[in-house]
Amino acid sequence: MRFRPCIDLHQGKVKQIVGSTLGNGNGDGEPHTNFISDRPASHFARLYERDELAGGHIIMLGSGSEGAATAALAGYPGGMQIGGGITPEIGAHWIERGASGVIVTSYLFVEGRFDRGRLEAMEESVGHKRLILDLSCAPSPDRGGFVVATDRWRHLTDFTIDAANLEQLAEYCSEFLIHATQVEGKRGGIDADLVSLLGDITPVPTTYAGGIRDMDDIDQIGQLGQGRLDYTVGSALDIFGGKGLMYEDLVALNRQQPGAYPSNPSTSDTD
Repeated sequence: MRFRPCIDLHQGKVKQIVGSTLGNGNGDGEPHTNFISDRPASHFARLYERDELAGGHIIMLGSGSEGAATAALAGYPGGMQIGGGITPEIGAHWIERGASGVIVTSYLFVEGRFDRGRLEAMEESVGHKRLILDLSCAPSPDRGGFVVATDRWRHLTDFTIDAANLEQLAEYCSEFLIHATQVEGKRGGIDADLVSLLGDITPVPTTYAGGIRDMDDIDQIGQLGQGRLDYTVGSALDIFGGKGLMYEDLVALNRQQPGAYPSNPSTSDTD
């Protein structure tokens, strides 16, 4: 279980946003923002490279962040994944710019239904090893359990998070990035039910995101997730204005873990 760092970009700046408010505003047309950095995205990328934190992700929240994302990838070539509006037409473009992989979510769903053809097109574009699926999970009042939410988490799909469905997706990708939509950005604790479910059923390396506020939450992820889940921390982290967790502590914790991150695939290998 390891800390996977993140760089969230909104309008070209590094921010920490409550994801559920992105797109519908908080009354003045803007999402609720916990933090805006005065440092560029490339600063954080270089920091992660210095501390050998491979396997993190850059997420572009809306348009206007392509330049900042490109600079961040140049700051840590081959060390970070990229997501946000990725389609088969531009996936290889981001690999060429230094991304270790591309992250896809809403593109795979059309009118709330999973489109296998789109998933196959994404795999053909960037290759199995470089494809990461971002499954933003929301509780389903009708079905029970969790379903994937798309379009900035405003729409629930018919895709249930269960063992069979994750196995189906794992045929095309190398990792999952899982956002817990009900708690993400709120620093109020993890979604324990979702973490427990993922620990039981995930068939590939999986990173959990959502609600982490302190070291107790990280310990809980380890226990409920059976040591099978990595994690990312946003608003609670001191480098993003938080007070619950120190970046250097998580770097030190990573170094205590056995083994190492899976090596990043070479930029020439898209099989």
